[in-house]
Amino acid sequence: MKIVRSRYLPLRGFDAINLCGVLFVHQGVYLSGELINHERIHTAQMRELCFVLFYVLYLAEWLVRLLRRGNAYRAISFEREAYDNQRDANYLSHRRHFAWRHYLGAGNRAHRKNKKHPI
Repeated sequence: MKIVRSRYLPLRGFDAINLCGVLFVHQGVYLSGELINHERIHTAQMRELCFVLFYVLYLAEWLVRLLRRGNAYRAISFEREAYDNQRDANYLSHRRHFAWRHYLGAGNRAHRKNKKHPI
């Protein structure tokens, strides 16, 4: 994964953004192993959805989640998969294709009982 330090990307409030497998990071942000793994999980999600479809689904899900209670960003299935597994350095070696689907729909209720991060 290519890493680019930038003043302009990502937007305020975020430390990093992954655009088509290139990680843009604010200057001075510490790149922990967890952050890099989180973004590598996003890259895997992007690849399996041919990049463009990833962004379409990501935006659509974020818009739907804005209408619900809670943090729309943290509730996105792609983010939930990445946050839940960012501490597992070997996750990508055993990750199933389209694993983010587990975090959609009814799976969310079951997942919230065992959540590892706040939503």
